[in-house]
Amino acid sequence: MSFSGLKTSVINLAHRAEQLGEKIDRPSLAASFCAAVCDAIVPRTLSAAKLCGREKIAISGGVAANSFLRERFEKDAKSSKIELFFPPLSLCGDNGAMIGAQAFFEFLQGNIAKSDLNARATLPIDF
Repeated sequence: MSFSGLKTSVINLAHRAEQLGEKIDRPSLAASFCAAVCDAIVPRTLSAAKLCGREKIAISGGVAANSFLRERFEKDAKSSKIELFFPPLSLCGDNGAMIGAQAFFEFLQGNIAKSDLNARATLPIDF
């Protein structure tokens, strides 16, 4: 699931308010953002697990550091009888940062992609 559109909307809302000299209730905006993300991620993840016959879910990446999300998963997973696994907060790094760190070491080893490299978002998972 991607929330880049939601994040962009929140950033644009904050920038627009700033440019117009309007006050924005940042704590409420942040709480609303968290609630919107949790309302999307948690039920869909639990539904996907049940649909696939899974009884265990691992939550990882930078989003796994969010305490609100952790609490919501714990509450909803308990009622769904799904076991959750969270890494320690010290290991909940942003995936982009991890990819960037690996890219640095690949660059040092001379592993450099040609300029025609492109992402294939529609590539089947079992290619």
